[in-house]
Parts: sequence; structure tokens; C-alpha cells
Amino acid sequence: MTPFSFNTTPRILCEPGASEKLAALAAGLGVQRPCLISDGGIAASGLLEPVQAQLEQAGLQVTVFSDVIADPPEAIIHKALQQAVQARCDGVIGFGGGSAMDTAKLIALLLDGSQSLQEIYGVDQARGKRMPLIQVPTTAGTGSEVTPIAIVTTGETTKQGVVAPQLLPDIAVLDARLTLGLPPAVTAATGIDAMVHAIEAYTSRHRKNPYSDMLAREALGLLARNIEAAVHTGDDETARSNMLLGALLAGQAFANAPVAAVHALAYPLGGIYHIPHGLSNSLVLPHVLRFNLDAARTEYTALAAIILPPQEALGDDAAEKMIDFLADLATRLNLPTRLRDLDIPESALPRLAAEAMLQQRLLVNNPRDVSEQDALAIYQAAW
Repeated sequence: MTPFSFNTTPRILCEPGASEKLAALAAGLGVQRPCLISDGGIAASGLLEPVQAQLEQAGLQVTVFSDVIADPPEAIIHKALQQAVQARCDGVIGFGGGSAMDTAKLIALLLDGSQSLQEIYGVDQARGKRMPLIQVPTTAGTGSEVTPIAIVTTGETTKQGVVAPQLLPDIAVLDARLTLGLPPAVTAATGIDAMVHAIEAYTSRHRKNPYSDMLAREALGLLARNIEAAVHTGDDETARSNMLLGALLAGQAFANAPVAAVHALAYPLGGIYHIPHGLSNSLVLPHVLRFNLDAARTEYTALAAIILPPQEALGDDAAEKMIDFLADLATRLNLPTRLRDLDIPESALPRLAAEAMLQQRLLVNNPRDVSEQDALAIYQAAW
């Protein structure tokens, strides 16, 4: 066995209604002046008000920042940090999707004041001490509550990441009741995002290990068995709970065995055309899997046994059947399946391929080497 190390969030609370315990959890970490970070959509939905009220009723001095937007730009990070510093916040609660949780991670780290945002971009560049941090996902997808990664938009089409162990929160709180009102399209796209995390972690060329493999398999099973119920019967609390747990387990897996070409080819779709991340992954997923098939057939066959009915997971073509299942899943979830459905012109594909090649930190993890011509062919298949 190859030696490995595994790091994750030290405490996980998974229970319907768990967010009602936030005040006690924050106080247990010594937090008296939390910065509650979310986005406008969550604020408008009414989910934020009970949380703020609960914290204030417990005597905590709450600062609310709800201006996070998807793929948060540097200006949003600076604005949130300034507000948290002025309020002398001594802890952070991220409440929302991946963008809100990524912002919360960065604010908890930057509140130390020893480094600027520019200084912590990259891998293990953070030197400061993080303030207490609790993460509460309201979508089942990113797994950001258990990953040491935060992504920031740095230009019109460019992003940079901060990767540091300090970004792992103290506590992740999974409360399925917070996700019951999530729209079907968001549920579908974020759910497929989580499935991609599990698949790519299981086939990652670097840092793949038995622990992440175990989590990826369990995550994929939970997600595959529950995503259609969560999408089509949105108030199914059991399905929602299983989706949240599946997304978390997939997050733990890919935080330790990193993702690859699906994400690398998805990023330009988000950066240039502002397609939501989960949908971007869904659009290229079956085409990347078919490209990888010869290099990852053993792994895909193992995953087929998790996803497919037993009678379909037998035979030499189980891996192909798994890929077909995932391609058909997007249709069953009423998601767009072609780039042209999103008004992306065929003439844009060479630029997308060139942009994807900038994601070498991800491409090196793919089971098969990807050239720019390969990337172009994958986009053409997806178009």
C-alpha cells in the first residue's frame, strides 16, 4: 500500500434541525461575536433570519454579511473582511452554498491580520491562525464544509485557489431541513457535482488511497440512490439528508485524492459563460469518462457495481453502461445536456480547450493525459 495522510473537518453534526444548535456550537468554540456569512438568495429565502435570531437570543453579537455572489470576486472577500474586522468578530459561520462557505473560510483565516489575500493564493501559502469556523451547507454538492480549498475570481475569466489545512472548519453542520426548498435544477446540478467529486477522487492519479476510496464509494452510492427523489420530490427529508451526507463524504474524498479533467474542462464554462459549476461538470462528465475509459476501466467497473442494478453491472461492458447511466441521468433530472443548449457557439470551443489547459493542477490527476487537442475533441463531443 502507498503511504498516505488524510485530513478532514474534526467534528461533523448530521441531523435534521441541527442548525438550531448553532448558538451552542459557537459558544462552545469561545465565539461571542460571530460573522455570519451568506448570500442574497439565502437571505431572501428567509433561511437566515432564524439563525441570526437564535444567535442573538443566546447573547451573541452577530454581524451578518449576505453579499456573497457565485464565484466570489476579490472585492467581495475584501468587503466581507472589512466588515468583520470593524465588528471585531472572533469567529465565522458560513451559511449557504460553496461560494458562501469559501468566503467564510477566507475571512476566518484573514481575520488574523498577518497576511493579505494576495499572499495566501496557492498551496500551503497561509501562515496565519484561523479564527473558529463553523460551516453550514444549504446545498448538497460542493463538500466545501470538509475541504481545505477556497476559490476566488481574480479577473474577468480567471480564478485562483487557496489551499491550506487551516481552511478546514472546526465543525460541519448538516441540516437537511435547510435544503427542502432548493429548486429542482439546483438540486440536480449540485448533486451531479458531488457525484463527480466521488468519481474523480476514486480515479485520481495522485494521492489516491484506501480511505478516500472508501468514502468515494459510499458517497456515490448515497448520491446515486437519492438524487432523483431529491430532485423530483423536494420535500423528501430522507433523500435530502442522504444527499447532504453523500456530498460531504465526496468532499472528504476529493480533498485528499484530488479531482481531474471533468473539473478542468468545467472551469472555463463557468469562467467565460458563467454557467453554474455543477451544471458545467454535468455537461462534460460523460464525454470525459468516455475519453478516460481505457485508462480507468477497472475503476469504472467497480463504480458501476455501486450505481447500476446488479444485473446490469455484470459483464465486460459494465463501465460503458455506467457512463451511459450518468449521461441519461442528466436528462432524467431535466438538465441541459449539450453546450449548444446554453448558447455556446461551436466557434468558441478552441478557446475553451486552450483555457482548460491552464488547469494543469487538475489535469495531472486525470487517469489519462489530456492534450489541448483532446480537450477540444471532448468539447466537440459535448457540443
